[in-house]
Amino acid sequence: MSGSNTSFLIISFGAVREEMAADITQYLLAAQSADAGIRTQAESVLRQFQEQNLPGFLLSLSDELANNEKPIESRRLAGIILKNSLDAKDAVTKERLVEQWMAVDIAFKSQIKERLLLTLGSSVREARHTSAQVIAKVASIDIPRKQWPELIACLLNNMTKGDSSGDLKQSTLETLGYVCEEISPTELGQDEVNSVLTAVVQGMNHAENNPDVRLAATKALYNALEFAESNFQNEMERNYIMKMVCETALSKEVEIRQAAFECLASIASTYYDVLEAYMQTLFELTSNAVKGDVEAVALQAIEFWSSICDEEIELQEYESADVGDSGYPHSRFIEKSLSYLVPMLLETLLKQEEDVDQDDNIWSISMAGGTCLGLVARTVGDAILPLVMPFVEANIVKPDWRCQEAATMAFGSILEGPTIDKLSVLVHSGLDFLLVLMKEGNNHVKDTTAWTIGRIFEYLHSPASGFSVISSDNLPKVVEVLLESIKDAPNVSAKVCWAIYKLAEGYEDAGSLSSLFTPYIHRIIESLLFAASRTDVDDSRLRSAAYESLNEVVRCSNIKETSHIMRELLLVVLLKLSQTLELQIDKEKQADLQASLCGVLQVIIQKVSSADDLETRSIILSEADKIMVLFLNVFACRSSTVHEEAMLAIGALAQATGSEFGKYLPEFYKYLEMGLQNFQEYQVCSITVGVVGDIVRALNDKALPYCDGIMQLLLANLSSEALDRSVKPPIFSVFSDIALSIEENFEKYVPYVVPMMQRAAELCAQMDANDDELMEYGDQLKCSIFEAYSGILQGFKNSKSEVMLPYAPHLWQFIELVLRQKHRDVQLTKAVAAVMGDLADVLGTNTRQLFADLKTCADFLGECLGSDDDDLKKTASWTQDRIKSILVS
Repeated sequence: MSGSNTSFLIISFGAVREEMAADITQYLLAAQSADAGIRTQAESVLRQFQEQNLPGFLLSLSDELANNEKPIESRRLAGIILKNSLDAKDAVTKERLVEQWMAVDIAFKSQIKERLLLTLGSSVREARHTSAQVIAKVASIDIPRKQWPELIACLLNNMTKGDSSGDLKQSTLETLGYVCEEISPTELGQDEVNSVLTAVVQGMNHAENNPDVRLAATKALYNALEFAESNFQNEMERNYIMKMVCETALSKEVEIRQAAFECLASIASTYYDVLEAYMQTLFELTSNAVKGDVEAVALQAIEFWSSICDEEIELQEYESADVGDSGYPHSRFIEKSLSYLVPMLLETLLKQEEDVDQDDNIWSISMAGGTCLGLVARTVGDAILPLVMPFVEANIVKPDWRCQEAATMAFGSILEGPTIDKLSVLVHSGLDFLLVLMKEGNNHVKDTTAWTIGRIFEYLHSPASGFSVISSDNLPKVVEVLLESIKDAPNVSAKVCWAIYKLAEGYEDAGSLSSLFTPYIHRIIESLLFAASRTDVDDSRLRSAAYESLNEVVRCSNIKETSHIMRELLLVVLLKLSQTLELQIDKEKQADLQASLCGVLQVIIQKVSSADDLETRSIILSEADKIMVLFLNVFACRSSTVHEEAMLAIGALAQATGSEFGKYLPEFYKYLEMGLQNFQEYQVCSITVGVVGDIVRALNDKALPYCDGIMQLLLANLSSEALDRSVKPPIFSVFSDIALSIEENFEKYVPYVVPMMQRAAELCAQMDANDDELMEYGDQLKCSIFEAYSGILQGFKNSKSEVMLPYAPHLWQFIELVLRQKHRDVQLTKAVAAVMGDLADVLGTNTRQLFADLKTCADFLGECLGSDDDDLKKTASWTQDRIKSILVS
């Protein structure tokens, strides 16, 4: 950019602020300059304008977007900034942006909306598209608050007035689709929904509209389907919608056909109960698309059948739960169409892409067909075997790699669903052949065969449950082939690592049967370490798969028989971790490697410290100093990934070393503080909260000198709106650990902690019961509040129990609120039962009045005692005894 064009950047912001509305174009262009200095100055000026005069800033951006005489580059950026001023992925940021928009004067908002709607008629497609997105973001805020009631009518007017251009209709339909995507179906009246659907379905009409309009209409219908519930219950309206979608699925334009099949897949999920009359037509449509259309369309046609499977699997699970009639017809479409559907899917398995890198995981028609075949197997069980096995047997012996790969893919796909008895016979006869393919097949065949062998381990290898296709006879050969194949190409090696993971997983909780696996563990560990450190390839996915598998082998090993191996592995991993500190490699690769090694150390520490004998546990105790020094060095890297894994490993080390961990706290405490203050990477913060619990449980009252600082940070986190809400339940839970550890010394924190618990409890009472995601979070929050009360109460049991007396009535109100809740999961129910017992146990006869409503208590505890969950029954029984003891004393 020439000096004359950029001289304005030197002028101070104060001098140009009044002219920003007129000059915003040049700032928007300069903000995209290749010159970093010009770009930075322009961004700074725009940011200051936004901060000091948000309404004027947003209006200037909407003016820019609407003005057809402005450069497309400045209009594009204006639209992006507008959209980002209204919405964000981060929930906390999004809430702040919504509040900012709500605070903008209505006169400014009206002008901005007017310009956005005007832009829908622009001759520039990109401006129309951006405006459609921004309108939807505004609608997501204003429509629920009844502050843009005229929007839908205004958009519909664009579709009906005689002089509307094709461009305006296209952008209007695109806007309607985006608006439906952003708002809840409850936000529109039925008349509005009817009008929207009429406009959208008419927009799909081939005779009246150009391809751009029809594509926008079809995509809009996809987003509007959730709104159409009552329309789909009306046969005449439903017939018309289905007729238009099916006709659109035959359009000559690929994109339109693809969008129509996306609609059909969504209809299969949303309106399964009314599909019976259309299934013959839908089968023909999807079958023709799968067999003869381009891949993008065929994939969506397969997705239709996958959606049908998902619905029928859910219905079968509901029926098997024996909870009465779901009120939803189970039409058994898959079972009825099985003899046609399965051959169609098997045919797709032969359409592999030869030149596609196996590691790319590109979603192809053969992958989609295999996935759908797996869902069909889960839907119909044994009935699929006679249709698939002839295909497997015929193709697996052919020399063509496509046939062999399709056969192994088919077999691997159907291993979940049919009965173990039927599958075991097939696996016993076919396992040897699969092992041969691992040696002789080409790369594609080996990749899929390794995946299939892993699936066999996943579904047919569970010694703890009393069945396994793996025995002392075939295990040596299986291990030999896997360990040889781990040296193969990276994609094959990664699949072999996964197969080893599943083989090891089968021996978890297998008791003496796990001894069968023990002789092979040393060689398997060596091979996995080799795969993770291969020098012939630099593949992060292989490295990750190898370390994940190594963790599972350690976790599922018999510690009594493998303690010497664990000692050796511990020293090897410590050496590897120390070497990463000196490696001259890029920071990201170093961080990934350190994270993987810290993960292995965590699993080793947990496994060894779980041993019954002191000699085995001393393996960790003797190396603890060395381990901790390495972790502290790793923390110096300041990578969030490493921070997470190292923090988790330190939590395991605290549990393993107990009170001895106290000597590390002076040096480690600063990293604990950093973790608790890391709001941006909130997963790190959440993990650190958990580690605080590990440490205080290990140290008990030796943690006291650090509690003031920790409590201050935890309370600040609870008060912060910037911290992701998912971290807050773990914070309440950790109060329980701290209180149990320091007992009566927790008294000074009670006036700060309990009122926060009370406010959180009141927040739970105000949550929108129609918001499933919010209610799920609410249950987590309730559970953690009860856990906190339980820990605090029990912490005062031996001294100063009277501290909690003033808070008992509020706690009881919270208990009553949760008891009235219709649906409670086991964890929440257990937490309620426990805290009721803790109240009676710690506060004794002082709580007699609270338990006066004997019927409520008896009904609830009776419900708990009738549960299938043994822990819940045990807790309820203890609580029942505690309550009886105070009522009769």
